[in-house]
Amino acid sequence: MINRLILSAAILIAAPAAAQEITLRTPTQSARVYARDNTLIAELGPQVRTVVAMRSLPRYVPMAFVAVEDRRFFEHAGVDPRAVARALRNTLGGDREGASTITQQLIGAMYPEQVNRQEQTAERKLREMRLALELEQRHGKERILESYLNWIYFGHGWYGIEAAARHYFGKGAAQLSIEEAAMLAALPKGPGVYSPKISPARALERRNLVLDLMAQNNVVTRAQADAAKRTPIRLAPNHGYSARPQWVIEQARQFLAQHVGPQYGTTGARIWTTIDPAAQNAADSALVRGLDRIERETWFRGPRKGAAGSVTAGGTTYLQGAMVTVDARTGEILAMVGGRNWEDSNFNRVTAARRQPGSAFKPLVYAAALEAGTTPATVMQDTALRIPLRGGQAYSPRNSDGRFRGPITVREGLVESVNTVAVQLAQGLGFQAIPGVAQRFGIRSQVQPYPSSAIGAGAVAPIEMAGAYTAFANGGMRVEPFLVRRATDGVGKVVYDGRGRGVRTLTPALAFVTTDILRDAAVRGTGREARTRLPARVPMAGKTGTTNDGTDAWYVGYTPEMVTALWVGFDRPRSIGAGAFGGTVAAPIWGEMMRATYARRRAPAPWAVPAGVVAVAADPATGHPLTGACPATAARREYFLAGTEPANACRLDRGRVVAPADSVAPDSLSPDTAASHRDTEAQR
Repeated sequence: MINRLILSAAILIAAPAAAQEITLRTPTQSARVYARDNTLIAELGPQVRTVVAMRSLPRYVPMAFVAVEDRRFFEHAGVDPRAVARALRNTLGGDREGASTITQQLIGAMYPEQVNRQEQTAERKLREMRLALELEQRHGKERILESYLNWIYFGHGWYGIEAAARHYFGKGAAQLSIEEAAMLAALPKGPGVYSPKISPARALERRNLVLDLMAQNNVVTRAQADAAKRTPIRLAPNHGYSARPQWVIEQARQFLAQHVGPQYGTTGARIWTTIDPAAQNAADSALVRGLDRIERETWFRGPRKGAAGSVTAGGTTYLQGAMVTVDARTGEILAMVGGRNWEDSNFNRVTAARRQPGSAFKPLVYAAALEAGTTPATVMQDTALRIPLRGGQAYSPRNSDGRFRGPITVREGLVESVNTVAVQLAQGLGFQAIPGVAQRFGIRSQVQPYPSSAIGAGAVAPIEMAGAYTAFANGGMRVEPFLVRRATDGVGKVVYDGRGRGVRTLTPALAFVTTDILRDAAVRGTGREARTRLPARVPMAGKTGTTNDGTDAWYVGYTPEMVTALWVGFDRPRSIGAGAFGGTVAAPIWGEMMRATYARRRAPAPWAVPAGVVAVAADPATGHPLTGACPATAARREYFLAGTEPANACRLDRGRVVAPADSVAPDSLSPDTAASHRDTEAQR
């Protein structure tokens, strides 16, 4: 006691007085960004930290630090005389040794402007000791130790015990095991030296030393320490984040700046996004792998990622992509990838890039035409067209394969993505109606009243296409995509509470009939590469899109619970290559992403036939409804909006043919035909 008093008096006399009153400073706290399942996806701020109360921690957590850093912490007054004497003796002998107590370390962390711990001078050491003594005169040991746990640096940009526990081990500090607490207590001496992420062997050795010290100081029993030493260091994957959606994080950053203010990263604000980690990770992986694959194709044209000049001050010249997944029922954005590589380009192509969607726009036109009285079995002419334009010019759409098929049903026109059929349907509606159709589906980008707009010549953003297709997936109810569910400021006050907004866009019957055609397009049309990658247990529908010369490739597909829109192309439009189509470029990526998403997810129930839909037996070769005597074989199911089915068609009721009044056909399908119905339904 006498030695302690003498040392304290000497330090107070020798060291210069503090420039300000020394007290416990409140540390800054980073903003936390959460996924929809409350897992962490980002922390934003100059220092990643969350303050935690020491009383919430198991006793062995704070005591592990005491055991290794300052075992006489509860005995000294801020400076440990015995440690100082030992350090002086060893230093004089040529072996430099520190003697900083927990309180002194805290002073260095809280007051770097007064105590620069990189400065190895006697003056700095005396100043640090004086400030430590003053701090202990004002605050008790428990508060100092708690403050230390929240201030100290643990490496990798992580400050405080809570952030360290979360990012090293994927859990809160209150859930730390004995061996995990020892590992974190091993770090303040040298985070860059003992981090298990940098030097696993060195980290293990020091952790075990801390466990021995914990046993020696009766923090844990010897048996507990020995058991902990036999446990390997198990780190959380991905630094404790469930996903790292950089474009989502950037939008969260901007959102917090707007709703909380520029101090959001220092006050502990929180934001809960709608992101589904499984879907996000699947999208991140599928897009990168898919674009890498495309660049390896022999037909690919253009700069490849990593080539000289592929990254410039103005952005990237290599192949890009964007993908967004939206909950079809709520509008919540489940995944968003705004580009191929965040470091090369942080431009968000999901929300800000506008490109022609090509044939992916056609379902909107088809739905409007069906609503106006066209049916899936209506026969159109796939033939050369010449549509007069102003100024004496004419518009003549061509099909991507360069051929005309002659008579073709509306269903087959969409399944095979025939341009002339879509243009004729739009002509029937009136080309001036096309902008209104786009607006009805939530597309805010300007779409012109031109014939080419019917086949996707108007530039739109991927997020707009995803939102538009929710009307098909969700029984006609379109929902607005949104990213933020809730946000609070640093004191927990709610500054934003978001909810989706639904708009009745189509009747359930119209949405179902359109979806049934798009299911067919996925099974045997241009979207086959998407359907074949998704398990058969998952119902899906969708449409490809390709623009002239393979400049843009799209796939917009959906299940009953989510819509995913995908675009592939260059930032400065140019051909991807001769083999680039929505079905060859985008659909495989979509299929891989959705397969990974549903790997551990229960498949949704298929779309049920709603009221207002009539199923009719149809000729499988032409899609034409069968009238008169219904044959016992070779019948296919076709769906009509009630009131648009042919007058004498053979109607279907739960797989059975109901013959018209003037028919003498059998009252049921043959076993072979019924089986084909079941197979078709399963594939769709």
